[in-house]
Amino acid sequence: MQFAGALVDLPQSTGQALPEIGPDSPCYLQFSSGSTRFPTGAFVRRPLLWLDLMGKNGTTISYSPTFGYELCARRAENASLEGYDLSRWRIAGLGGDMVRTKPLRDFAARFAAAGFDPQAFVASYGMAEATLALTMAPLGKGLVTERLDVHRLERDGVAASGAPSPRVREFARCGPPLPGHELQVRGERGEILPERRTGRVFARGPSLMSGYFQDPDATARVLGAEGWLDTGDLGYLSEGEIVLTGRSKDLIILNGRNIWPQDLEWTAEAEIAGLRSGDVAAFSVPAEGEEAVIVLVQTRSSDAETRQKLAVEVTDLLRQRHGVEAQVNLVGGHALPQTSSGKLSRSRAKAEYLAGLAEAEPA
Repeated sequence: MQFAGALVDLPQSTGQALPEIGPDSPCYLQFSSGSTRFPTGAFVRRPLLWLDLMGKNGTTISYSPTFGYELCARRAENASLEGYDLSRWRIAGLGGDMVRTKPLRDFAARFAAAGFDPQAFVASYGMAEATLALTMAPLGKGLVTERLDVHRLERDGVAASGAPSPRVREFARCGPPLPGHELQVRGERGEILPERRTGRVFARGPSLMSGYFQDPDATARVLGAEGWLDTGDLGYLSEGEIVLTGRSKDLIILNGRNIWPQDLEWTAEAEIAGLRSGDVAAFSVPAEGEEAVIVLVQTRSSDAETRQKLAVEVTDLLRQRHGVEAQVNLVGGHALPQTSSGKLSRSRAKAEYLAGLAEAEPA
């Protein structure tokens, strides 16, 4: 029996008797980023130490979210790569967040001199509830991507190829299900969708949890009687491989369009000078008549004119690129919350924003 997202106290070496083990006893407790909140400051301060240790120890397999590769590439821009040896790195795994292609290409180009092979990239998809992986891309093929027409994706839920343009976005294939596992993409009524139609991703297989530890209500909300887990993720199947497009709870529905918040975030971070990965959080909040799109932008400047210019730039860019009228709010550097794995916690950013509004309202 497996459980996910659990925090428990187990007997230590104090002479306390171990619990009796039965057929229904937990055999594995998976600690998730949502339950541990370990700080990531050490890695953020010295990301190149990761690569240095891999070279010195001859490491061949190592995983990171996209931001880890991005951080290394950025820190290496003005650093010497002498002494770094990544030639033995045969599986450069990608997991823990949405795969972003540009930072990975920047990493591959920067560390080619250190022997890094871009064919080592392996995209995968997993979650704590599956302890841990559900899919893995074929080894030795590098990053396989698809360029999609964002208009068709937002309006029709169809993953249609598009010619290069500001309204085309690149998605990574994360591979087929692991042996013994199954994936389904379902529509709003629970119907199974064909390939290249976006919907909610469901998973089933021997590595899935039996439930959340001591939380039957939460378990019942996501785990069906036939063993299908509602992952909460959105995506589509392409030639049997899963392509993830976002989280269902984060989806912004505006004028009949399904807008992925990371599209807004990545556009701003990629096209506005001075913004970096993790500097932007987009979400929707209830408003009169329809949802309002809120965009929080981190800035390290205290100059009023600079701040005003940044807010106008972000507002104009999102209007031009995505046809979205966003309310842009500037926050201080490092103000946006992160998970223990270092990725943006959009849900916490939204909760803190709403809490701030509630505190500001007159009694």
